[in-house]
Amino acid sequence: MNVTATATFLPSFPRRRESNAPFAPVERWIPAFAGVTKFLLPFLLLATAAQAQIETPDGALARDAATWAAVAGLPVDEAERQLRAQGETIAVTDAIAAEFGNRLTGIAIEHRPRYLIRVLLTGSEPVPDRRIVAGGLDVAVEFRTDALATRAQLLAALSTHQAAIRASLRRAPGLGVDQRNGSLVVMVGDADAAAYPAGELEQRFANLTGMPVTVRRLDTTADAAIEGGARVVGTSPVDGKRYACTTGFVVTDGGRLGVVTAAHCPDTLAYVEADRTQVPLSFVGQWGWSFQDVQLHLASAEASLAPSFFADTAKTLRRAVTAARPRASTRAGDVVCHRGERTGYSCAEVEYVDFAPSGDLCGGPCAPTWVAVAGPSCRAGDSGGPVFDGTVALGLVKGSSYRPDGACSLYYYQSTDFLPDGWRVLVAPDPPRNGEGDRSAQPSGGGASPPMLRSR
Repeated sequence: MNVTATATFLPSFPRRRESNAPFAPVERWIPAFAGVTKFLLPFLLLATAAQAQIETPDGALARDAATWAAVAGLPVDEAERQLRAQGETIAVTDAIAAEFGNRLTGIAIEHRPRYLIRVLLTGSEPVPDRRIVAGGLDVAVEFRTDALATRAQLLAALSTHQAAIRASLRRAPGLGVDQRNGSLVVMVGDADAAAYPAGELEQRFANLTGMPVTVRRLDTTADAAIEGGARVVGTSPVDGKRYACTTGFVVTDGGRLGVVTAAHCPDTLAYVEADRTQVPLSFVGQWGWSFQDVQLHLASAEASLAPSFFADTAKTLRRAVTAARPRASTRAGDVVCHRGERTGYSCAEVEYVDFAPSGDLCGGPCAPTWVAVAGPSCRAGDSGGPVFDGTVALGLVKGSSYRPDGACSLYYYQSTDFLPDGWRVLVAPDPPRNGEGDRSAQPSGGGASPPMLRSR
């Protein structure tokens, strides 16, 4: 029986664990973890792949374009041209980043009134605008100068002053770099925003960091809980309760195949197939700190793994993973899609490529390596779901930030760059085509989407 799994993750806790002995018991749960067990509601959601059709890369692009058109208020044919241009311009912007590395503040994509690429640079020396043809569009590359700091300088300031900024507020804020305007972004809660006159926090943090600062108001940030149907199951040694977790991607180290899930799931898990039979999974290790939220398992000899994932809400269509795109090639304004068990399938713009979620969701302060994507299609229950561009894997949803009215302002994902050392996403061996600028169809460094288990 063919089974395809959708993926969902949970919050990580602060440490790395590894086991070299399949199925061997490992000392892994710490007393401090008991305080966050209320978040452990992950569920693996499975459906029979026999009834799910494979969606081609062109079909995937068309579906994503129609979804993005509805969000952006664009004609569907224009949205499809823009998404084609998005893939075809990755190599162009990668080359620009290399050319202007010592001046580069940011690269951002704009969609309205026309598709264009904006490049923000420090220094006053002008750079002539350029034009390229991509996706059937005449795409302008517009250069702006006189930014006050490079991206590297902004990230260095964030790292240097993160602790001081966190200590100065009642609740540790989210932090990031806005590549559109070349500023540090500080996301504060209601209590902190109300405690200061307008503009005072910006000025205070600008004086502290020596960088331009934008303050954004948010209410709460949290890793998303998971809810759901069929599952991978295991029992927590903390409370003795039975939990289910969502698998993420099929991965390989070149010799073995495995699946990844949230870092705080029970270590002893079994994959539940559609007929309720269970395939044991062997725990390998857990990595949950700063920039990671991932746990790795090996399938038993009775099952083989193949790279595919559900992208549609109803789980009737599977997409074969054709590549994994690194975070370095992701631009502010790129359109990415995700599938969550709570909200289904949706597409939205990347807001920040360098984002550190608020609070202590990474076992302490998070590194600014998470990618933040605009809401509102994100809710508890989406955690760990695949983030993708067509058939190209981008990352795993970790959590969301919410406005005071409870609406989701943004969600953030872990790039597939940050799988455990030596492991990489398994991609389809003979894809119909590859997006320009993406990695070729080899087992690739980074994640993809939910796996398909095929019984031998």
